[in-house]
Parts: sequence; C-alpha cells; structure tokens
Amino acid sequence: MRVASYYSNSDIRLEEKPRPTIGEGELLVRIEASGICGTDCLEWYRINRVPLVLGHEIAGVVAEVGRGARLYKVGDRVSVSHHVPCGKCRFCKSGHESVCDTLRKTNFDPGGFSEFVRVPKINIEKGGVYKLPKNVSFEEATFIEPLACVVRGQRLANFSAEGGSADLCGGRKDKSVLVIGSGISGLLHIQLAKLGGAKIIVATDISEPRLKAARKLGADYAIDARGYTPKRFKEFNSGYLADFVIICAGARQAFEQGLRSVERGGTVLVFAAAGKNMTMPVPINDIFWRNEVTITSSYAGSPDDHRQALEKIASHKINVYDMITHRFGLGGTGRGFRLVAKAKESIKVIIEPQK
Repeated sequence: MRVASYYSNSDIRLEEKPRPTIGEGELLVRIEASGICGTDCLEWYRINRVPLVLGHEIAGVVAEVGRGARLYKVGDRVSVSHHVPCGKCRFCKSGHESVCDTLRKTNFDPGGFSEFVRVPKINIEKGGVYKLPKNVSFEEATFIEPLACVVRGQRLANFSAEGGSADLCGGRKDKSVLVIGSGISGLLHIQLAKLGGAKIIVATDISEPRLKAARKLGADYAIDARGYTPKRFKEFNSGYLADFVIICAGARQAFEQGLRSVERGGTVLVFAAAGKNMTMPVPINDIFWRNEVTITSSYAGSPDDHRQALEKIASHKINVYDMITHRFGLGGTGRGFRLVAKAKESIKVIIEPQK
C-alpha cells in the first residue's frame, strides 16, 4: 500500500509498505480522510525518530474484522482514536485520562497518511472506535479528534457547555474570552465558547484569512496579533481584561500577551506547544499573589471527549466543514505539510489517501 513518510516538514515521501495484517479482535480500516494537525509539523519533536507515517485525525471504512471484534462489520464508517487510556490507573480515576501511561503508549499502525491502518485490540476495547452517523462526512469526521481536545480543555478550565463548575465568575454568559491564535484549534475554541454562552470573544492572529474565519465562526472582534495589547481588549470589554484566555499559538509573544490579558480571578488555558526548550518568566505577584489567576493546560482527549465532539459535529452545533481550505490526495501530503507549517493561507488541510 502507499504511505506518505515524514522525514521533515519539507521532505514527505510517497513510499510503499506492506498492507497491515490484523489479528484477533483487531480491525483494518481503509482511510478515506486524514487531517494534518499542527502538531504533526513539530519538527523538533519528531526529527530524531524519522521516518514516520503520521496522521491521527482519521476517518474511513472498516475493510477487515478480526475474530472477536463483534461490534463492527465490514463497511462500517468509523473514526478511530490513536491513543486510548487504560481507565484504571490513578490518572484515569482522577479524570486525567490524557496523561495515562497507556494512552501515551497506544497507537494505530501505521499513521493515517496511508491507505490502510490496523486498529489494535486495546484501542477497540477501550472505546477508541466511533461509528459515524450517515450525516457526518469523512472530512467532517477528521475534526472529531481536534474538537475532543478542545472540549477537554474548556472543561478543565471550568468553561464548559456541559455545565459542571463552569458557572464561576458570574456564569458563562458573563464571561469574556480571548483566543490567541486563530488556526484550527483557535477556531474550534471560538465556536465552543460561543456555544457555551460567552459574553464577548476576541480573537487574534497574524493571518488575515484566519482572522476572517474567526469573525465568520463567532468572534465578536478579530484583530492582528501584532497590534494587539491588553488595553485593546479593555476597549472591547467595558474596561476589563479577559475572564478566560486561551493560548493557541506557540510563539513567546502569544504566551506573554495571554498572561498580561487575564483579569483578576480569571483563567489562562495553555493549549499550544511551544518551541523546544522554550521558557519564560511568570510575574508571580501580578498573576498569583493577589489576583487569584489560574493557569491550566490540557492534552489530547478521552473517549468521552471524542463522543461529545462527534455529537456536536453531527448535530451541527459546531461548524467544521467551512474550516477546510485544502484537500490533497496522498501524493500531495508534502504540499499539505508545507502549507500547515507556514500557517498563513491554510486553515484545515485534509489528505484523502484513496485519491
């Protein structure tokens, strides 16, 4: 079968690999669509392990069913989680499934930039395979994984459309939100925050096409990050800073802007990976001592987060289709990576391995 092998962001090679052979309790899935995630382009994170077949935002059709995998049949339309938690360790039991050791070791074989993947038995047993409703296309299903991460992040930050403790600071409808970085994660955060009843949402980016998308998908104001200051946010928000800051860009300036833009009693959600070994000072007195600011982070998503994401896509509560800017066959994966790495004219790039 054909695969797109990753050697660097500018070196993606179309190669041949044996089609995976499945065992008992496993599935073989024919990949119809696979999204390129921004983390796929973290070159420093992967360069010492190349070549790799990446791609974890996948959707396709069950092509073979191993003995014992009774819940699935050939022809089922599915999305699959590449990582699954054990559900039993101290992290899973405390609601932190995404830092589970099992989650960090599991994967499918190979990555989604290939014609077929083998889904291991554990991924199936731990709830990592999701049947797609007829009204969800394969392209839309590639957003299940990134939206699951966003669902988890807002819940951990106590800003969730699902309720819980999200009524702090006067309730979601009284909260102001700043989204720094309007790529795919930022746009999903904008929509979910809007769904959660945010009073005002301000988005930033350095790309005008992304700012345009932010306005279209729910941001009340979308401004160039190079001209953004906390004072600008106050002008939009009756003199107050943001109750909820979501950092979706990995540049140092994005982190600095986020910390300077959070209001007393507010929360900063760190949702972006930074450059290798990047550190920065935190103003302890301004952030923590008297102002009761919370800084939190989130990583990946649990099976339940994926199910919630699928429901939001299927019910059209979250518009993912309009975020797709580019589609390529497997041979165009290199071009897709270059677009995502530049982060200028693209928003969501999808690879269709059967084309």
